[in-house]
Amino acid sequence: MTERTTRAIPPRPRQLDSPLLPRIFKFVGRCQVWLYRRTGGRIGGKWRIGAGFRKPVPTLLLEHRGRKSGTVYTTPLLYIEDGSDVVVVASQGGLPKHPQWYRNLCANPHTRIQVGRQCRDVTAATADSRQRDRLWPLLVDAYADFDTYQSWAEREIPVVLLRPRSPIGSPG
Repeated sequence: MTERTTRAIPPRPRQLDSPLLPRIFKFVGRCQVWLYRRTGGRIGGKWRIGAGFRKPVPTLLLEHRGRKSGTVYTTPLLYIEDGSDVVVVASQGGLPKHPQWYRNLCANPHTRIQVGRQCRDVTAATADSRQRDRLWPLLVDAYADFDTYQSWAEREIPVVLLRPRSPIGSPG
């Protein structure tokens, strides 16, 4: 629990350890990507689950290349903006391991995001401890459940900066 938060952190649900959960995440993610792409983010562009029910959080699509397979995947993620950077969190709902997309970005940091209808090339970098300390309260303000996920995780949840490789609004 942070100094800014007075709500109690709920216990970690046993369902998080279910082998079905990754399959459910994958299926729901694919549906969201399909809808987001076809509507330019009008559908699927806001996260309205958990803390997002009362305070919807913007969602982007992140492309990432499999570090072993080379296959390109797309994952919907919550984000905030920090100047020209876009900031995402590798929380995976507080699960014990980092999400695949994060491990893929560590291996192949040059990637692409889609925000609404706009696509942009970015380079991913994990925030250092100073950057994370500054950004974490902003992320929790956008989506309070990040604090809950951190309390459930036995790892420090990485914060990832997606830095533009070309000027915002330029083609490509």
